[in-house]
Order: sequence, then structure tokens, then C-alpha cells
Amino acid sequence: MPEPIKGSNSRYMPGIDGLRALAVLAVIIYHVNYNWAPGGLLGVGIFFVLSGYLITDLLIAQWSRHGRLDMKDFWLRRARRLLPALLLLLAVVSVSVALFVPEQMGRLRGDVWAAIFYVSNWWLVFSEVSYFEKFGPPSPLGHLWSLAVEEQFYLIWPLLVAFGLSMLRRRGPLVMLTLALAAGSAILMAALYVPGEDPSRIYYGTDTRVFALLIGAALAMVWPSRKLTATLSGKARLTLDLVGGASLAILLLSIWKTNQYDDFLYQGGLVLLSVASAVLVAVLAHPASVLARWMGCKPLRWLGVRSYGIYLWHYPVIVLTSPTVVEDGGWSAVLRALLQLTVCIVLAALSWKYVEEPIRHGALGRLWAKLGSAKKRGASRRSTRILATGCAFALCVIYFGVATLTSGASAGDSFPQPKPVESSSAAEDAGKKQQVAESAGKLHGPQVPVAVKKPDPTAKPDNQTAAKPKNETKPNATKPAADSTKPAQNQGNSADSKQPKASDAPAVAIHSGKGITAIGDSVMLDVQPYLEKLLPGIVIDGKVGRQMSQAPEAIAALKAQGRLGNRVIIELGTNGSFSKGQLDKLLQALDGVEQIIVINTRVPKPWESVVNQTLAEVAAAHPNIKLIDWHAASAGKNSYFYKDGVHLNSEGARAYALLVASALAPAKAETENKTEAPKPNEEKPQQQQPATQEDSTQEHAQKEPQDAEEAQS
Repeated sequence: MPEPIKGSNSRYMPGIDGLRALAVLAVIIYHVNYNWAPGGLLGVGIFFVLSGYLITDLLIAQWSRHGRLDMKDFWLRRARRLLPALLLLLAVVSVSVALFVPEQMGRLRGDVWAAIFYVSNWWLVFSEVSYFEKFGPPSPLGHLWSLAVEEQFYLIWPLLVAFGLSMLRRRGPLVMLTLALAAGSAILMAALYVPGEDPSRIYYGTDTRVFALLIGAALAMVWPSRKLTATLSGKARLTLDLVGGASLAILLLSIWKTNQYDDFLYQGGLVLLSVASAVLVAVLAHPASVLARWMGCKPLRWLGVRSYGIYLWHYPVIVLTSPTVVEDGGWSAVLRALLQLTVCIVLAALSWKYVEEPIRHGALGRLWAKLGSAKKRGASRRSTRILATGCAFALCVIYFGVATLTSGASAGDSFPQPKPVESSSAAEDAGKKQQVAESAGKLHGPQVPVAVKKPDPTAKPDNQTAAKPKNETKPNATKPAADSTKPAQNQGNSADSKQPKASDAPAVAIHSGKGITAIGDSVMLDVQPYLEKLLPGIVIDGKVGRQMSQAPEAIAALKAQGRLGNRVIIELGTNGSFSKGQLDKLLQALDGVEQIIVINTRVPKPWESVVNQTLAEVAAAHPNIKLIDWHAASAGKNSYFYKDGVHLNSEGARAYALLVASALAPAKAETENKTEAPKPNEEKPQQQQPATQEDSTQEHAQKEPQDAEEAQS
């Protein structure tokens, strides 16, 4: 986080503190997953520019006064400023996890050590932890990657500045070298970025993010705060504020409109936004700026001074007190977000008053000096203060625990222990052995693959039972399969959420699935047995963890096998976002197909709105594409889903299949024949083929659970 603004040899700039406050609030809004600020992650980039400017401004000022840099003093000051609050955070989070979610302790240990040594970003990179696409709760220390980037910069940059100032008498060449390094970092980001693939490596990497710090550093070389004066003409003052206002508007618009999946960000967008941030910093650093006085108003200044602590505490508070599945909107979500914000501000204020400020002003040195001669009177007073502070933090720890227990947000709930996985059909439960091999290892690392074998009434490609990746974990079953198909009122839901059984749904016009191909991910595997009964002859190619970028390859394989129909259903987006370019590439692979049906997604993750908006826009632009709105059809239907809010139980899979079958254009020869939606283990007499002895045995084994289910309904 940025260096404290007020120092013994520096001018206080209140507008900079106001910018800090806006940046940290943007990050918090992003982390509570509100769609009206999807670009809140840009707040981190603003902090990087601020850090580069303030640190370099301090270093150059020291060189100008003394002709050298005191590295020992510089690094000790950084340690006094940053380490106490960080160590306090690590202690409180570790105690909270140990008390209330002890199963996470083994997974948290690596994060703690990485945070202490300021290598969290590379720890996440080498552990293959996605910043953007993940199921289950993240680590409460996952946000410390940005502090690691800054500390690595603080370690190396002073040495480079000292070398440059000693070798180059003129500032111009030093500025150009700094900008050249920034350009190299930006080019590396663009070169490593692959549209459609997870950009976490380039998002975390010091080498691909340092350009923002270097842009701030270059600004400090040409716009040193100590040389700025308030004596400006009225015209120059107006120009200064107009430029600052425009840059502030650009940043606010970007926070509102962009999102972490935009190709633009990684192909130059973050660089442009860093330049806009640098322009705003230059205006706010100027003592003649009216905008700086507005941004330095008391509330923003108060938050900005404590922004380091707010940033430290906000993410553990959000992670440990949020439910696994966040409901759409609602006052409860808003209230929870406001409470989380309040708690992290209170924690930051306590940390600032009792830990950060005293240590910054030499409390540890004074304590050490007086340790041998402390009197009982003074010791008693200090003990009282320490006890009061300890009680305050103990209350916060209790809040974490209570909120965690009531929200069901523990890692133990969201990272299932080895138990049988509930099948989406009664046939699986009756006739197949349930298989699970989920890992209880690292919080972030790759999980042991899970292979779930699906019923095989028709031939299917070999890749339908692919290994389950780390970013998609289907929850464990806690009830028999029959229970999942009970009406909603039997599950404790309100009357508004009552759902009819699939067998009571309107008749469907399609009888044959010949010529229809469905391509999807694990949600399609959930729906597969129901679609195969509704649309006999349909070809289904589902694969756990499939991304949109992998779909053209699957289409090419189906074409080579002669199994690609003239109507194709695409169900993708559960596991991450995709660009319009990737979707256009898929449409090119389907050139000549008569009809394409795309299904939007319901997944309680940040990419949900991005996926659904992209699908809607592309469908509206192509007459042969039809959009099935599963997101709207499943709104409020909690009884359709497992506890992850994504994967479908029997009731949800049946409803999904009916929605898809109803949306397909009726075959001309079959428009007069209508039938109700069968369940996966029901046979339709008019379409039944002669059964082998093995098929008859399986059908008998499947019939009893289904009859019991209907009797309960």
C-alpha cells in the first residue's frame, strides 16, 4: 500500500489521501461482487501508481538533500510502517481459522509464510490459484499478493534509483529509462495474455504489473512534490483542475463499466488507466488544485490515512463472513456488505491507533529502552491499555466465528470431504458405484480429479467423463437422490418457491433428437439422462470443466466422427468468462449449421453477468441463434440446485431438460404428437426398443426408487 504522506521532510497532500479512500472502496465493492462496480479491481492499479510516485519522490528528495540514499533507514521505515499491521492481521486470521474452521489450518499455513516474506503473488502463481475463476471460498489472505508486488518493488527500486542518480547527472535519461522499463513490463503482459485463458499469471506477476509503479516513479522525477507551489494563474489553475477532473471521470467510468475479463485491460488498457491515474495524482499533488481540496475533504482523508489497514482487513472479513452461495440482490446482501465494511473500518481504526501509529513514532524503541527500568505504576497503566485492546480484538475474532458458523462459509463446507457424490439420476444411485476422489489438501492447489460415470443408454464420446479440475467442485450429497425431487414446500422454502414436478410440465413438441447435438460442461452432464429421454437420438458431448475456448476442438472432433447435427446446443460459461471473439470463433466452426441454441448460465460468481450479456448480444446479432434464458427460468428456484448454486439435482436437471426441449423448433413430421416429459428411468412405450435381459434387469432395479420418489411427492 502507499507510503504515509505526512513525513518530517515532505509536504502533506490531503487530495492523495482522498484518492486512496476511493481506491480502497472500489476494491471492497469489487470483492463483495456487486455488478455495478465490476472494475473495482482497478483500485489496486491506482495504489500501484501512488506507491511508485510517493516512494520515488521521497528517494529523490533525500538524494537532493544529502547526495546519497540511506538504504538502511529507508527499509527500516518501510518495515515499521507495514509489518506491524500485517503481523497483527496474520495472527488474528490464524486464530479465527484455528478456532472456527480448523480444517483450513493446513491450507492456510503456506499463505501465512508467503505473506510474511512478501512473496504471496508468486506463491499463488506457482500454486496455480486463479484470481478470476474458482469455486469454493478463496483464502482469507489471497489479497496480499498486491502487497508482495509493492514490497518487491521497495526492495529493488531504491538500488536502481541510487545507481541511476549516481551515473546520470541529468534527469531526462533517467526518466526515459524508467519509461522504457514500464513499456517492457506492459509489452510482456500483452505478449503473455491469451484471450479466453485465465489471466491470473499476468495479473499476479511482479514483472507484468510493475509498469504501474514505474509510471508513478517517472511522474515523481518530472513532477516532484517539493517543487510545486500554489502560485498559479487563474487560467493555469482551471486547466489543472479540468485535466484532473477528466482523469478522475475516466477512472470512475472504468470502474463502473469494465470488468476483469475484458481483453482490453491486458492488451494496453491497464497501462492507459495507469497513465490516467498518474495524471490525477499529479493534479492532486499540486497545492494550487481546487480538486485536491475537494478530494481532501475530512471523511475521505480519514479513510485514506487508514487505507492500508482497511485493505488488510476487508478481504478476511468478506471471505469469513459471506455465505458460499450469494443470493441475487436483496436487502440482506446489502446489509451484510454494509456490516462487513463497518467491521473492516473499525478493525483498521483500532490497528491504526494502537499498533501502527505508536510503532511509527518509536513506541518499540522507547519500550525497549525503558524495559529494564519500568515502574509498577507505568506498567499497570500500559497493561490496562493492552488489555482493552486485546478485548476489542477478541470481540472481532468472535464476530468472525459467529458469522462464519451462521453463514456456512467455512472451507470445510465448500471443500467437501471424501463422501459419495449424489448422482443426478436414480439409475446411477441404484445401478452404479459412487466414486469420489476429492483432495483435502491445499486451499488453493489442484484438487484430485473426480470421475463420475454417467449412464450410457446411447453411444457417447470418451471425453464425457473427464477429470474434474480444481476450479469446479460438485458438492457432496447429504440426502438420498429421492429426497432431492420432493416439492419445494417439503424443503422448507416459501410458497413462492414451490416448483411443479417435471411430469406436470406442459407437453413438448419434440419426439426425436436425431440431428441435434449438445455441447457443454458439467451442467450438461447433469441434464444428459433427461435430455436423452426427451430427445431420443440426441448426441451429447459434455465434459467437466470445459471452457468456451475448448469448444471448437470438440466441434471438430464431432465433425470428424460424423456426429455433428444440423441443430447444435451450446451450454458453456459455468467455469469462466469468454470474449465475443471466442464465441465468434465457435460460430465459425459451426458454419452451415441450420440452428444454434445457446443457453445462458446461473453461477454465483463474478463472470455470470459477463457471460450472459455476451451471449445475449451475440444471439441478437445472428438470426439463426436462439437464446435459452436459464438464468431467468431458474431465478428463485433454490430447490433446483445443490448447495453450490450451480450444479443441478434431479428436480433441476428435469426442469432444465424441459426448458431446452421446449425451445427447440418442432420437427415437421412430429408436430401433432405431443408427450409429457419422462423421467430418466421411465420408458415411453411407443418408442421402446426390444430390451435385452441386461436392460430389463437395470430397468427393474431403477423402477423401485422412482416409484418411491413419486409416492413421497
